[in-house]
Amino acid sequence: MFSGLTKYQTPHSGYHWDGSDRRFFEGWYYRVTLPNCGQTFAFMYSIEDPSGGKPYSGGAAQVLGPNDEYLCRTFPDVQKFWASRDVLALGHWGKTNLNTQPLYLLPTEFEQHIQEGYQVTAKINQGIIRDPATGFYCRWFYEIQPIYGWGNQNTFQQSTAGWLSFLQIFEPGWQILMAHGLASGWIDWNGKIYEFSNAPAYGEKNWGGAFPQKWFWVNCNCFDGEPNLALTAGGGRRGVLWWMESVAMIGVHYQGKFYEFVPWNSQVQWQIQPWGRWQMQARNLNYEVELTGTTHLLGTPLRAPTTNGLMYCCRDTMQGNLNLELRKISDKKSQSILKSQSSLCGLEIGGGSWDSSWHSS
Repeated sequence: MFSGLTKYQTPHSGYHWDGSDRRFFEGWYYRVTLPNCGQTFAFMYSIEDPSGGKPYSGGAAQVLGPNDEYLCRTFPDVQKFWASRDVLALGHWGKTNLNTQPLYLLPTEFEQHIQEGYQVTAKINQGIIRDPATGFYCRWFYEIQPIYGWGNQNTFQQSTAGWLSFLQIFEPGWQILMAHGLASGWIDWNGKIYEFSNAPAYGEKNWGGAFPQKWFWVNCNCFDGEPNLALTAGGGRRGVLWWMESVAMIGVHYQGKFYEFVPWNSQVQWQIQPWGRWQMQARNLNYEVELTGTTHLLGTPLRAPTTNGLMYCCRDTMQGNLNLELRKISDKKSQSILKSQSSLCGLEIGGGSWDSSWHSS
């Protein structure tokens, strides 16, 4: 059921918990964008302190839906969470008539037996959650055809944070699981059913025992007239062994090729407002990239794992505007390879002290 992904599977696709009772979280993010109606659904799954019995032990599923509306459900029982160490596959059962150990179910069995919960792999995303206070609910099932992982097409995929991420020097770790794919299925958002075929899909994850102090994120794979283009960019202050560092990266997949701008091969600069404007520039020996994300919307507060458990500590919109330009450098001159824009870009800021803009390089 999880086969056929060996070469195209990204590093870190499996579950990272080592079984110890140190502070630990792992989070997964799946997104599907529906260009026909200009809406996006983002699904966020997390598990904290899976050894159980700790103040913050438990899991959650959050959905950011149409017009940045929001729904969240917690799953306190860590025993009902399951995940594979080797491949991308996990789930959490809430209400169910099954008394067995949780595991992957055929989609029809899941629908029959799980009244609340989710399950995801590299190929499917399925679940149902409900807010008991309002009766508001979301139910979903879609299949995914991966196109880009993190790297050039048709070659082994790479770690988002480079080879050092294998050594757990950085906390938290971050991995783009699928920079671009196509999703087909349906989402029932409180009675309104969205059906879609070959809609742009995305997936990423993070994990660790420490939490970033502050971060930003720009992500889009639904550009005007460019179906084969995906951008993920972000940065933050994170722990490296015993010190903190500010890092940022930009990754562009375009027409089968991966353009990577990371601290060890490029100069990366950013100017991020507390909300409303995200600007980044990066340059290496062969290419340079520039992007500007903007929004007039207020955005939606989301929960994220923190030192003190799952808390509202980031703000997102899935309806940001984005301008992106990629240029090739030769003979010290630069020539534009790509100029594109979108009005369906994901924009996020998170963590503390966003009372002034953040400039760095």
